[in-house]
Order: sequence, then structure tokens, then C-alpha cells
Amino acid sequence: MAESLRGGVIGAGVFGGYHARQYARLPGVTLSAVLDPHPERAAKVAMESGGRAFHEMEAFLEAVDVVTIASPATFHAEQALAVIAAGKPVYIEKPIAISVADGEKIRQAAARKGLVVACGHQERVRFQAMGLLDVPEQPVLLEALRHGPPSDRSQDVSAVLDLMVHDLDLALTLSTADPVTAEGEGRIGASGSWDMARAEVSFEGGFTALFDVSRMAQARQRTMRVVFPSGEVEIDFLAGTFRNTTPFTLNADFEDTPAAKDPLGASVEGFLAAVRGEAPRPVVTAEEAIRALDLALAVEQALEQG
Repeated sequence: MAESLRGGVIGAGVFGGYHARQYARLPGVTLSAVLDPHPERAAKVAMESGGRAFHEMEAFLEAVDVVTIASPATFHAEQALAVIAAGKPVYIEKPIAISVADGEKIRQAAARKGLVVACGHQERVRFQAMGLLDVPEQPVLLEALRHGPPSDRSQDVSAVLDLMVHDLDLALTLSTADPVTAEGEGRIGASGSWDMARAEVSFEGGFTALFDVSRMAQARQRTMRVVFPSGEVEIDFLAGTFRNTTPFTLNADFEDTPAAKDPLGASVEGFLAAVRGEAPRPVVTAEEAIRALDLALAVEQALEQG
């Protein structure tokens, strides 16, 4: 691997721009190329960060050492498999794919070539900064709410794969138990998919997780409550309130840490460290991303049945 990595970004939308700027600013990597079917969009993002614009995958892959996929989720699997076939490590924005079968194809293809695959569940960085992932107890209850107004972003997938998947990943990370049932209700909005959803997931051992997401709200809300046998943690992320009645030391000022201020940057740094062999793994692995996807699809199935 070259001493200074050449970073490439597939997708020149909002998130593609974010990733391009990360490659442009981080040490040991440069933004080399941006690929998008719309040349003018690719050129705009590339020029802002010192890279070149491409509209053909083969030429793009020749110009890069590592790749971020920030295109619509429906293209993730096809593009990730092309990147892996070319021998390049890949960072895939969440969800890793839109089917578990495609996620497994990505994981297996990368494993055969010994390549790093990371997935962009950046919220994991904030929970790490909080210390929540180090609590030495199994949770009893998780309540997570994410509401926001309508947006043009991620309209190719439901609010479950767009928003709820973050908190599904948290539940799977906090608990060593496996989910056993999922129930839900929701509402299909202007996107033609589930733009509002509530779900209850039961885990082995009695852990229950409640999720509430909406892309149809009039105002933003983001709250979380985690109950452990010894106490509970309750956070309003927008109001900045933090309550911890457990005996475990958690960082109430986690939002002021460098990682929580820039979770995307921390996540990309973790990916690059794993690529260079400086870290044993990225922040979120392909296996973990597939597990979150699998649970998200179970919730969607529950919505269809409900």
C-alpha cells in the first residue's frame, strides 16, 4: 500500500462531499477522485477538495487506493463488489446493502482478498465517546427516538434503513443476546416507503428495545434512554441534557470530545488505520453492519405485516 493513500469517493451528493473533504484533510491520504454519473456534480465535489472527476468506474478505480461509497443505498452492493474485485479496501455508508444476501457477498468477497470493509454507522463513535459501550452490564430496556422534518436525502430507502438502523446497531452492540421477535407499525409517506415507524424488538434474556423514527415530523427530536439493572442513562441530544443513575462513570460532556464533534472523521480515520494495519478493525465491520441490516429488514417485515 502506498505511503500516502489516494482516496476515492463514489457519489457526489451531500455525503459524498463530506467524505471527499475528510480525505482531503486527514494526514496520510489525499482526495484523488470522485465518481458520479453526473459529470458536473463529480467535478464540483472533486475540485473543491483537489481531486479529479470521473464518470467511468474502471478509470476511477485506477486512480485510487481506498474508496468510500456514498451513493444511494440501492447501488451499494454493486459498487462495493466492483471496488473489491479491483483489490481496493472500501468504506460503505450505511446501510451496507439493501439485502442480507448482498451484504454477505460483500463480506465474503473482501475476506477472500484480505481487504478491509467498513460501514458508516458513525453514531457508534458518539456512544464510544460517551463510554456507554463499556458498561459491564446487560441492558434491560432501550428507548430511542429520532424525529426530523422531510428531507430529499436517502429517499431510496425507508426511515428504518435511514434512521432506525443507527439505534438498531446500538441495541445489538449493547447486548450480547440475539433478537428473537420484532413488531412494528408505521406510515408510508411521500417517499413511497415507511417514513414513520415504531418498533419493539425483544431479545433473548428479556432485553426489550423500543424504536421510534420519523421523516415526517415538524421539528427535530433525538432522545435515548437505556435501563440497566443498576440504574439508567437518559439523554436528550438536542437539549444537551444527560442523566446517569448507574454506578458507572460516563462522560456527560461527550459531545465536546474531538470524536463526537466529528464522528464521520473519526470513523474514516478508523477505516484508514485498519487499512494501514495500525488498528485491528474499523469502527464498524461488515459483519456488524450486516447484523444491523438483518434486524432492520425484520422490522420492515413487521411493518408490512402490521
